[in-house]
Amino acid sequence: MPSHHATSARPHAARHARRPETHRIVFGTALAVTALLAFSVTGVATAYTKLQGNIQSADISDLLGDDRPAAAVTPDPNDPNAGRALNILLMGSDVRDGENAEIGGEVSGMRSDTTIVLHLSADRTRADLVSIPRDTLVDIPACERSDGTSSKAQKGQFNSAFSIGSESGEVSDAAACAWKTVEKNTNLLLDDFVVIDFAGFTRMVDALGGVPICVPNDMDSPKAGLHLTAGQQTLDGTTALAFARARTGTGVGDGSDTNRIGRQQELLAATVRAVQSKNLLTDVPELLQFLSAATSSITASPNLASIPNLSGLAFSLRGTASGSITFMTIPFATAPSDPNRVVMTDAADAIWANLAADQPITAVEEPAAETPAATPGATPDPAAPAVEPAPVEPTEPKEPGKDAITADDVTAVCG
Repeated sequence: MPSHHATSARPHAARHARRPETHRIVFGTALAVTALLAFSVTGVATAYTKLQGNIQSADISDLLGDDRPAAAVTPDPNDPNAGRALNILLMGSDVRDGENAEIGGEVSGMRSDTTIVLHLSADRTRADLVSIPRDTLVDIPACERSDGTSSKAQKGQFNSAFSIGSESGEVSDAAACAWKTVEKNTNLLLDDFVVIDFAGFTRMVDALGGVPICVPNDMDSPKAGLHLTAGQQTLDGTTALAFARARTGTGVGDGSDTNRIGRQQELLAATVRAVQSKNLLTDVPELLQFLSAATSSITASPNLASIPNLSGLAFSLRGTASGSITFMTIPFATAPSDPNRVVMTDAADAIWANLAADQPITAVEEPAAETPAATPGATPDPAAPAVEPAPVEPTEPKEPGKDAITADDVTAVCG
């Protein structure tokens, strides 16, 4: 396992050295698409072609190299996904050109400030989502790019890996470097990736008719374009994106990336709940509208860029109950070398090991003083009262499924 983790005491807020207008989005689309693509379009060739054409397929296997974690299970050559767990890297892309520039303002380059590892258990009864803070200091390996260029191995902020890979101008190269970085620092073998941009996220939320969510307090963030009052709200696509992006202003927390992650997880859980509440499979026009939006602006590995493959995966997930969807931020502490950055703690090793062994992440016994717990509505940053109205008291070691954020239990303020 990686040896650069810290055993610091309770983590502190990691304030940014970067300019405050740097943004990220919560990545709700991938889980929503995966959960709903069990549909039949056999007789609707035009619709099928449109949906398939929405997803940009990118095979990055040649860029990953040979120094990778070992596979826990040998894939079935007739059905690579059968009988084995899947680890999918979900990334929200802050690419500011074209339609995305109209939403977030035009900025050159590519960034990915939201990264989640989605683990689907081998029996398809459980989904674990683990967020990696963008400010985490990690070892970034040498990254090959499709244009023949490469970068040197270096120590840096986690989200730098995406930018380093993107110097070729290809989203797939950016994803490959982020993928290699995750594997190097977690010893967890990844299977697939999905990248979505601003425009795709907003269209997906609007196609759902908005996402109902509890807003714990008044929020005003002019830079993100967010203005909300406390209480139960239904967010449209633009507002949902602002809710996920907001970092500065009134009522949005302490300005740190780690503070914002809890809000992003709540939005993701609320999106899943909204998807589950829709009877889309019996309303073909509404289903196609949602799928068209959900699959747009996506770049994915070949396995997830295939509508038939996604349909099969979604069918296998039909037994996954909302209570089996768990969100967690990887345990972190303030970096000894930089108070504005964080590092993964020793407790993170147990989380990654559980995922590699296909065990629930909530089965990990974590020291309450060192590790942010996965609790309803909580952020991983204890210095964030704006998002977490009441401090979470230390708890006993959690049992699988206990005290986890689920799609049915993400907010208590509006209850």
